[in-house]
Amino acid sequence: MPRPRKELVSIADTPYYHIVSRCVRRTFLCGFDEETQVSYEHRREWIETRIRLLTSVFAVDVCAYAVMSNHYHIVLKLEPKQADEWTDDDVLERWQVLYRGTLLVQRYARGEPLNCIEYQQVTDTLAIYRDRLKDLSWFMKSLNEPIARQANKEDGCTGHFWEARFKSQALRSNAALLSCMAYVDLNPVRASMAQSPEESEYTSIKERVAPTDDKELRNRSEDFTVPVKPLAKFAGSLRKDEEAVIPCRFEEYLELIDWTGRRIRGDKRGAIPVHLAPILNRLGMRRDQWLRNSTQFELIGNMDTAPKQPRLASG
Repeated sequence: MPRPRKELVSIADTPYYHIVSRCVRRTFLCGFDEETQVSYEHRREWIETRIRLLTSVFAVDVCAYAVMSNHYHIVLKLEPKQADEWTDDDVLERWQVLYRGTLLVQRYARGEPLNCIEYQQVTDTLAIYRDRLKDLSWFMKSLNEPIARQANKEDGCTGHFWEARFKSQALRSNAALLSCMAYVDLNPVRASMAQSPEESEYTSIKERVAPTDDKELRNRSEDFTVPVKPLAKFAGSLRKDEEAVIPCRFEEYLELIDWTGRRIRGDKRGAIPVHLAPILNRLGMRRDQWLRNSTQFELIGNMDTAPKQPRLASG
């Protein structure tokens, strides 16, 4: 039986998680359906935009993502301390990007006078909203439900769009984090949807190489009012007062992605760069371990070294 989400997500163990959500029956509801000859490719942009905007609302940092034809991947870091630093008005602004809130909260937002008891109720409600803006399940609810409603409206139907539960994998080491990011960024290459990572549509690697203009991203959602948060930052790209979310330099990660992508594709046989080995040494991984992890991550789970028998990750 599936384990309760609270047993799968624990900030005390790790803030990093790999999330997968699939369309019901794994049908091509976000791609080109060969059977019906109908294209739903535009829905991939819906999902990518929603991921980017929700990152700015919730206390999370997105390390990697890839929106495929019938599922998507996200690698994220939960950042509850971000929400703890928000004022009540910050919490209210973020919450009302997504939901209207209670009638009393709406009155408070309009600046209407409240008595002491009403004001305390608003304060208590905002504390609940603050906790929700730290919560992975609420992040996924706010991502999947609007996409499902929008797609069903477009199709003129009702019913499930996504499978009942999203899958989550805890990433408990730097090696697991980077292996999973590579696995996600290379998904379109492995699926023959792109010739190279930087050409793959609706992926974090393309967004990092050719960033979307913030104004364009905001224009995709009329209700979006908070500042757009960039993708999680690599070491070496920070101010002195910032902490790296991803424990390597972006240049090193690109080299890993490029080499791994060439090894995956039979028509692109490339030599290993001489300066590739040091980062693998720091991760405590052999090259064959890295290649296995970054191409079979969902099968081998969070292991830094491959298990003797591949197993399906729980969650």
